[in-house]
Amino acid sequence: MQPFLIDVPDAVLEDLRDRLARTRLLPDSPRKPRSGMSAAYLRQLVDGWREFDWRAREAWLNQHPQFTAEVGDATIHFVHARAARADAPALLVMHGWPHLFSLQLGFADLLPDFHVVIPSLPGFAFSPPYADGPMTEQRLADTMHALMTEVLGYERYLTYGEDVSANVNDLLAATHPKAVSGVLVTHAHFPSNEERDALTDPAERAFFDRLAAAHGTDGGYGHIQATRPDTLAAALNDSPAGLLAWLAEKLVEWSDTPPGQPESVERRISRDRILTEAMIYWVTQSIGSSFRPYYEGADQPGPMPRVEVPAAVFIQRHEADNPESIARDYYRDLRRFERLQEGGHFTVAEVPAAMADRTRAFATELGLLQPPTDRTRLHAGDTMPPSIPPPNPTARNSR
Repeated sequence: MQPFLIDVPDAVLEDLRDRLARTRLLPDSPRKPRSGMSAAYLRQLVDGWREFDWRAREAWLNQHPQFTAEVGDATIHFVHARAARADAPALLVMHGWPHLFSLQLGFADLLPDFHVVIPSLPGFAFSPPYADGPMTEQRLADTMHALMTEVLGYERYLTYGEDVSANVNDLLAATHPKAVSGVLVTHAHFPSNEERDALTDPAERAFFDRLAAAHGTDGGYGHIQATRPDTLAAALNDSPAGLLAWLAEKLVEWSDTPPGQPESVERRISRDRILTEAMIYWVTQSIGSSFRPYYEGADQPGPMPRVEVPAAVFIQRHEADNPESIARDYYRDLRRFERLQEGGHFTVAEVPAAMADRTRAFATELGLLQPPTDRTRLHAGDTMPPSIPPPNPTARNSR
């Protein structure tokens, strides 16, 4: 395991500013389909990116202890924010697409009484893709489990995942029950197509019928990423404005944001955070490899094993009608089920305080945390156990 600091070369930043200055934007198409992006908001974001103080943001990111480690046949970049107490509960927090580890750091900052691990999935940000073989959900689950147990030495841990890591989250709990103390869920389990066809409950069928009806338009991004990944990646990797439009559209559409008001996304996800996501994709040139879960796992998996460990399910607003009966069938030890009043697809990024409170309550219920807690965090330079070396300020890494 090696300490890691982000240090983007000046030449990369100069090239980006030059490209942004020469951006050619188009007006909105007449009668264009509903979307999370508009020409006016994209112009604001592009102008904001030209003025973005990346060095200040980079310094903030580097305040979070980061490492890389060889995990089986993968090299994984991750944040490891350790609590002051050695016996604090460990929590694995996994991102999805298009968001990265960086969008979940605010949530981690609110949990100083946990050892929080936020990895970059293979092919995202500073983690290179798997060198060989497909990026399957079970492979990701095994990699994440090895990171937590073999590399970091945690015998037990809580786990949380969103979007493309939602099934990974469930698989960790289902296939490694002796190590997973409990599973936190905001993207509740979806049955396979075969299982959906067998549903008879009207509420269950209505929920999936609604999703299917919207998929033709709302799922267009995924179809392209699954069927033409390299063509799309060539364009996005070469055009910062194109990359920003592709990413920000999903941040707007999937967050708890009123339709037709793209600027209001910044109530939940600030402009600095949006630009940070775009910047990391740009400097790592990882947009193409981030598509791998779509084209290597384009076919929906069959039935997944049930989760027997304790589960807490918090339904985010984009799936507000997700029936409780499905969660109770899949999560066999369901301790908490709640429909959130705020927070969309990027739940822990949008409502970090609310989710930190729920995480702490769940851990307390499981006996992993005893109130009152000593909510202090070990920061870079503090004393750490010999097995966890502190970040080396002279080590510079960029991909």
